[in-house]
Amino acid sequence: MLYFFQQDDLAQTALEVEPVVEEKTLSMFDLMMSGGLGGQIIIGILFVLLFVAVYIYFERLFAIKAATEVDQNFMLQIKDSVLNGNIEAAKIRCAQTNSPVARLTEKGISRIGSPLEDINTAIENAGRLEVYKLEKNVSILATIAGAAPMIGFLGTVIGMVLAFHALATSSGQAEMGVLAEGIYTAMTTTVAGLIVGIIAYIGYNHLVVKTDKVVHQMEASTVDFLDLLNEPA
Repeated sequence: MLYFFQQDDLAQTALEVEPVVEEKTLSMFDLMMSGGLGGQIIIGILFVLLFVAVYIYFERLFAIKAATEVDQNFMLQIKDSVLNGNIEAAKIRCAQTNSPVARLTEKGISRIGSPLEDINTAIENAGRLEVYKLEKNVSILATIAGAAPMIGFLGTVIGMVLAFHALATSSGQAEMGVLAEGIYTAMTTTVAGLIVGIIAYIGYNHLVVKTDKVVHQMEASTVDFLDLLNEPA
């Protein structure tokens, strides 16, 4: 009887002295900032690239969206003015519309009376300028999409070098905290670089698709205008 009583006392005492283990959680910011100075520098560079990528994406998105907003009756009004011989009214209508389609049409109207091939060439040259305006700074997104993961991998290499350097200088008995700092640098910069690269890559491809739609719209309007000039009087 005494034996069982002593066993119960020992079990209760063990439960009382058992340490309570608190689970620690790291926020994303803490995780990225725990990689040491090298990791923080890489993260800072990637943050700047992310800001630039987001700014360019939205700036170009709004610009392209504005370029696609064309009145559905625009070409009909131009057609009526040209067929009635009111060229000045057609030019004024184009000048009042701020869109690539209107500027290409105005370029063609200004060449009326020249050979059709010359008109087509003038419109094509103006179209190249409009496409260049639409694609302004979009190539920077492509550069960020390719450079961000590489910068992240650079941080990975730096982190692993730090970890192995700590092992080498301590004769294989480095503290776990020193090794963990190098590994943190390696992992967090890789994650950050991939995130920035993915965002820039998706943004770049979305803008390319939107730009292609505007280019198709300009080509369609050019065909309509040239067909208008080919109509019998």
